[in-house]
Amino acid sequence: MPQNMLKNIKWLGHSGFAINAHDKIIVIDPFQIKEIVPADIILITHSHYDHCSIEDIDKIKKPETVIVTEAESAKKLSGNVRVVKPGDKITVSGVQIEAVEAYNTNKAFHPKTNGWLGFILTVDGIRIYHAGDTDLIPEMDKFETDIALLPVSGTYVMTAEEAVEAVKRLKPEIAIPMHFDSIVGSKEDAVKFKKHLEGICEVELLS
Repeated sequence: MPQNMLKNIKWLGHSGFAINAHDKIIVIDPFQIKEIVPADIILITHSHYDHCSIEDIDKIKKPETVIVTEAESAKKLSGNVRVVKPGDKITVSGVQIEAVEAYNTNKAFHPKTNGWLGFILTVDGIRIYHAGDTDLIPEMDKFETDIALLPVSGTYVMTAEEAVEAVKRLKPEIAIPMHFDSIVGSKEDAVKFKKHLEGICEVELLS
């Protein structure tokens, strides 16, 4: 059940998450993290400093850590780095990882041509979608997900209202807002997101 998976998902702030899967720790986009979580797998969505933070990656990387990312970020990283592009699927330490599209449709910060990423992880049969830095995109109609981690702050990514529409397309059982209360956006964006989805989808505000 997706609800049972929630206890294994920790929000690290901004777009960062730590997920406990099969006794492996997966960390996505660590940025200005306050708690050191040694990672077995690190997923980096794109090369912007608040997602591909070398300082934060070095804090949690072990010699055997596998990093999965796109080509531009890979140039900045060292160690066991696996380069993927949207549409690729790989398995690392028993965790299925699918790279999916993430891009802007009405702004220029994250062009589709860059091949930057969202990720869908399958953990114990539960599909967890981390949207990366994205707008509401048509590809979301095809994604199958049980738990959706979605940006809500606007400016560089979807607004809370657009993220609500994304939930209606994705149809997850649980939605978790991210990309707020850091560089852009506030907790009010997350609260607005939750309010608009009352009766439609369970929304968890992690802290």
